[in-house]
Amino acid sequence: MGGGNNAENDSQKNIQYHQPISGAKWIKGLTHDRLGVFVGGHFGAVNLGHVLFTERIDDDKHIQMVYWSAPGRSKPGFDEVMKLDKKEWKQLKKGFNFGTDPAAMHVGTNHWVKAHLKLPSDWDKKYERIQLEFDPSCEAMIFETDGTPLQGITGGNNGDRRVDFIIPKDARHKGELDIVIEVSCNEMFGVSGIGAPDPNRYFTLNSADLVVPNQEAWRLMWDFTTLRELVDDLPGNSILQNLCLVTANKIMNTFDIHDPERTIKECRKVAEEVFGEGWEAKGADIYKEGLGKGKKPQVWGIGNCHIDTAWLWPFSVTQQKAARSWSTQIDLMERYPEHRFATSSAQQFKWVEQLYPKLHERIKERVKTGQFQLVGGSWVENDSNMPSGEALARQMIYGQRYFRSRFGVTSKVAWLPDSFGLSGALPQLIRGAGMENFFTQKLSWNNVNTFPHSTFNWVGLDGTQVICHMTPVDTYTAQATVQDNLESSDTGLLAFGNGDGGGGPLNKMLENLRRIRATANEHRELPVVSMGESVDDFYDDIHKHTEEGKTLPVWRGELYLEFHRGTYTSHGSIKKGNRHSETLMRDVEYLATLASLFKPEKYSYPKDTIDTCWEKVLLNQFHDVLPGSAIGMVYIDAEQNYAEVAKDGRKMIHDALSVLLEDSKGIAAPMPLKEYKATDGRFAIVNTLDFPRLETVVLPITGSGENTVDLDGGLAQPSKRGDRVFAVVGAPGRAIGGVATPNLVDGVGATAHQTEDGSFVLKNSSVEFKISKGRIVSLVDRELGRELIPCCTTGGLVMFERDTPPNWDAWDTEIHHLETSKPLEFSNLKVHEAGPLRASITADIAYGQSKVWVEISLDATSATTQANSRPYIRFDAKVDWHERHKFLKFELPLDIHSDIAYYECAFGWVSRPTHKNTTQEAAKFEVCGHRYADLSEFGYGVALLTESKYGYATTGNVMRVSLLRGPTSPDSEQDQGEHQFSWAILPHKGHFFESDVAKAAYAFNSPIPIRHTSSNNADSLLHTPPFVVEGAPSVILDTVKRGDDDDFSSSSADKTIVLRLYEALGGHSRPKIKIANYIKVSKALITNLLEEEIEEVKVMGPESADGGSCICLSLRGFQVVTVKLFLENTADGAP
Repeated sequence: MGGGNNAENDSQKNIQYHQPISGAKWIKGLTHDRLGVFVGGHFGAVNLGHVLFTERIDDDKHIQMVYWSAPGRSKPGFDEVMKLDKKEWKQLKKGFNFGTDPAAMHVGTNHWVKAHLKLPSDWDKKYERIQLEFDPSCEAMIFETDGTPLQGITGGNNGDRRVDFIIPKDARHKGELDIVIEVSCNEMFGVSGIGAPDPNRYFTLNSADLVVPNQEAWRLMWDFTTLRELVDDLPGNSILQNLCLVTANKIMNTFDIHDPERTIKECRKVAEEVFGEGWEAKGADIYKEGLGKGKKPQVWGIGNCHIDTAWLWPFSVTQQKAARSWSTQIDLMERYPEHRFATSSAQQFKWVEQLYPKLHERIKERVKTGQFQLVGGSWVENDSNMPSGEALARQMIYGQRYFRSRFGVTSKVAWLPDSFGLSGALPQLIRGAGMENFFTQKLSWNNVNTFPHSTFNWVGLDGTQVICHMTPVDTYTAQATVQDNLESSDTGLLAFGNGDGGGGPLNKMLENLRRIRATANEHRELPVVSMGESVDDFYDDIHKHTEEGKTLPVWRGELYLEFHRGTYTSHGSIKKGNRHSETLMRDVEYLATLASLFKPEKYSYPKDTIDTCWEKVLLNQFHDVLPGSAIGMVYIDAEQNYAEVAKDGRKMIHDALSVLLEDSKGIAAPMPLKEYKATDGRFAIVNTLDFPRLETVVLPITGSGENTVDLDGGLAQPSKRGDRVFAVVGAPGRAIGGVATPNLVDGVGATAHQTEDGSFVLKNSSVEFKISKGRIVSLVDRELGRELIPCCTTGGLVMFERDTPPNWDAWDTEIHHLETSKPLEFSNLKVHEAGPLRASITADIAYGQSKVWVEISLDATSATTQANSRPYIRFDAKVDWHERHKFLKFELPLDIHSDIAYYECAFGWVSRPTHKNTTQEAAKFEVCGHRYADLSEFGYGVALLTESKYGYATTGNVMRVSLLRGPTSPDSEQDQGEHQFSWAILPHKGHFFESDVAKAAYAFNSPIPIRHTSSNNADSLLHTPPFVVEGAPSVILDTVKRGDDDDFSSSSADKTIVLRLYEALGGHSRPKIKIANYIKVSKALITNLLEEEIEEVKVMGPESADGGSCICLSLRGFQVVTVKLFLENTADGAP
């Protein structure tokens, strides 16, 4: 027994002897934390970061540089700079501060560098790659000596850093290289970020070195980066996450700073435990593997760089950003065959074509191969809240026509990733411009409700739908990380690359995606990312797997962004320039069309000038310009654009009217009444709208102390000051007219007076308006005896005293500002005009450092000629504004109850709630509208009309229009100074749908052109309207123009007129378009926006001997229809 026990004890001792005394314990968290010290940082001298470069030299023997600074903010081109005398160039060394030359002390200066590089003789055969590292701390572009842009440079130490230029093989063999570098003193995000540019900012040339990168060390760094992302972003304790952590840890243990060459190779072999054996040798073919057994890609990688056409930098800098970004992407395409790059904005391509023609040719080559993809089909990535329907159409028309003319390509995907909300008119216009798919993203920024869909059918106002995709990555500038891929739970588009300020994908992003795909090929826990296919391919896949969208969810109407609501008001002068320019261009095209067709011997259609004007208007509609969210420097250029459009537009109208009304002339200065009567002339007004007008206008006649005078056989009212007269003028739709005799009820017309209690009253036969104690207290419909202002409430101007959003000053106004209202009182009221044609009172308001002067007027005439139309009460304001972070609005409480209010949008209207039952409804406390907002109940309603404002709100029974804000970032002086704008109150009998609101708003925004003529122009074709819309009062003929494909150089070529109509109220209609007998139509087509035939329309003959032809159409609610009329040619070339 004892011996047995001894044997057992000996056996146990042996077991214990052969076991380790203590086992290794893996603490996962500590291992994970360790991964952060493998590259750079505190341990940079002993980790991988220390061996990323093998050689680095910067001495004068190998790098010689000279520079020249362009004066001020000028931007001379390559050829101009190369012609400079040798004496103009100065020696350049590392450490030089660009932007500090006394002669060039301005933000956004440009500097040119000539560099001669001499390579050490043994480097060519010794090393895999040689690079120039050029870091000016700002942006730059490298050119060949013949002016070909090679690639962009992004200096500094941010994530968008790109400072390496690979020395070409032929230069390596030769041993030297000459290059030219344009250095621009701005960073990717301007000069001072989201703030006013610092004029004293400079940028240091931190490096201008010839370097030899250790390519295997860089590849290991990319391996390790991907492994670390997998560890960080994969679900905890998954098989793949643990494998990646173990592999990364093993790499750290294997690497030896004292034997880097051998251990880096071993480390890379370790990485294959995750990426797969021999994965790297497959190169771009890695994307051809791993899709067996029906597995399809979940993530479609598309490079892009979303260059803001202006934002924290002016338009001129964007021209450089486009060239830098796109040349860089071409360089990456040569190294990464799978790389596909999508970009939009025809304007940017036009700039590149004009300023960098050699780069333009390189882009054309890549477009042909499918590597450079044109998307968007628009002139710029525009705001889509505020542009008119016609302007939105022109964005796509000008964009698509440019892409077709230069590249032979029609974009198939509309692309607005960063616009601040999307009009419900867009689906129809997208389809009309030859596209059927849409990409956006900004709704992921909603600050109240999360938008519920990623891929869905978007149904517009008229019922047209497009397939819309919002990338689940929630950004259009993804960094191509593992996290980006994991966020695509279903099929998603990964739009990756640095953006806003341009740049686009970096090579490290393409390297990362290859490793991510290699991992997915080996392991099923990771979504499969696909590269090498197009945006069109992505949408084709959606169509295929959703039965052409039938299985997708549906969103109807506008895509309202619950954010950036202040952009409807910020920078008021830009809003005014946009609205007025859109109106002006409509009149220009109409009058120029008639003059060119019917007076061809005296007038040629100014197509080039019209196109130039439209391109300026469209440029200013970029989504950070029109919204008022750019730096002040941008608005210097934008205001100049509007000034040029106004000048050229007025001249084109003058020239056209000079031939259409041959004995007429514009009125250069006011004329005394006696002198005017002695001329034996008369005023001719030209109605460019398609409905009749009878309105009170101002005419430039001075003198006379009488209350009324005879003028052109009608009645006129001299102003109190005697500097003008008021007269009623009238004309049929799209025809000429003159001074008319008003129908004054009881011979009274409009009156203004002060009551015994100090109140001021404006009154005519239809309405009565009263101000008491500085506030609007009464608005009465006299015909119905109805008071519209509720008891004990008042209207007028209101200051919201704390407009201080948490972020994004110029962009945002938050709901809390509504809690800080201060009603303002009109003071110093006076009767200004007593009537009978126009009655008005003047008032002013002082607040803080600001002052408001306003004239409030009421005319004897109604807003339109429609039966039961009421006149509007008009407010013409002049404001000297010096407030910061305050919000000025006009508000009006109404005795009207409705759960919804109506707001004009592009080609129609949109209804929005007046209550806050849900968070979706509460989020719409500030909304965008165009020329009107309306609150109606059965039988009656009231509208607010504006001529340059876009911000509105209706809360309960209180309507508001937003007038001025005072943000200080990114433009510290935004809206400071003088403003002039107008708005009006329009009461109407009947509901909105029965009213004349749409036409009244149209007329309110359309001043009538007035000419002085020595005859009645009896032979003028303008006496007979060229087109009349009958049988459909809700259909508006919005645009009359020449066909885009007309040959204006040939009198025998086809001549066409293009009409664009839309149904404005939301119901089916069957309009008849009557065509005057002097327009001989041979054929009529319904076309898309690009004027391509959809179907032919029958042209019916005249209904009477002197009548013209007509066409009949059928429109659904909010439908936009383009009609192209082909005209018969006569012997003299006129139709």
